[in-house]
Amino acid sequence: MINLKTWGRALHQMPRLSPDEWRCLDPVAKWLIACRASVLFMTFTASALGGLLAWRAGTFDWRLWLATVVGLMFAHATNNLLNDYTDSRRGIDGDNYYRNQYGVHVLEDGLMSERQFWRYLGFTASVALLLGGWLIAQRSGLTLNLMLIGAFFVLFYTWPLKYYGLGEPAVLLVWGPLMVGGTYYILSGTWSGPVTLISLVFALGPATVLFGKHTDKLDADKEKAVRTLPVLLGEARARHWILAMVGLQYALGITLIALGQFGLSLLLILLNAPRLPVLWRVLRQPKPASPPQDYPGDVWPLWFAAFMFDHTRRFTLLFLLALALDTLAFQGT
Repeated sequence: MINLKTWGRALHQMPRLSPDEWRCLDPVAKWLIACRASVLFMTFTASALGGLLAWRAGTFDWRLWLATVVGLMFAHATNNLLNDYTDSRRGIDGDNYYRNQYGVHVLEDGLMSERQFWRYLGFTASVALLLGGWLIAQRSGLTLNLMLIGAFFVLFYTWPLKYYGLGEPAVLLVWGPLMVGGTYYILSGTWSGPVTLISLVFALGPATVLFGKHTDKLDADKEKAVRTLPVLLGEARARHWILAMVGLQYALGITLIALGQFGLSLLLILLNAPRLPVLWRVLRQPKPASPPQDYPGDVWPLWFAAFMFDHTRRFTLLFLLALALDTLAFQGT
């Protein structure tokens, strides 16, 4: 039976479910949970940002944008599924590994057979490929190159990139120039340097979330010989890098105003500033051995990632709202 409440829950967080609860879910809910749909908002936002900038430039096309945003979200979902499959088959996700502790892992938890999993993966990848092929036929130019670069990251992010400290830089590139700049290119037919700069303000958000997650599970990754960037840096330096990236987000936003790219409406991002002292306190200290008394039990053992996810969600919404207001003012002049 379709349960929209479960869909909403899956889009908001990575729920933990018993086998009996899983069996009662409809196929859409199972897909949303299996592909970790709660993080797909970052991909939607990247496409929305690229579309907003194209609208500002007077080159927006609804058909191209819808195909792009859906294609990118299904590509992201494909990557998440491949991530779980690769790590599971390489033995990384076994023995109650970190990934299994903060959400459902359909393979490790025995909720799906490998055959069922490949059906979900095949459907998800097929949607992304079909929409990508249609966009190539519609736009040509650099579109094929962008799709091939995206396919590379979908296939090889988990291994070898993540295993050798290249996963975090890959996220900055993918959620910035590739997704935002790529969406803008498909809609406008041109590559834009200013759009690339703007994309980095947004992309630093997903990068901090990933950095936070990899810092949370640094010890577990080190034991499994998964050399993420936080593993290579050490926990203290990794926490300082996250703080630096957060500061860079705000600094780049102010720089866009100083360069005349946007008006003072972009200062809306500063409405998120009251939360910065909390981030400062959290990131200046090692992760606690156990969750504080008032900490949500369904979030632990995520710690840095949870704080960065909350900051990124709020920053992103304010950033998009500010750009939309500035664009409306720009269109009215």
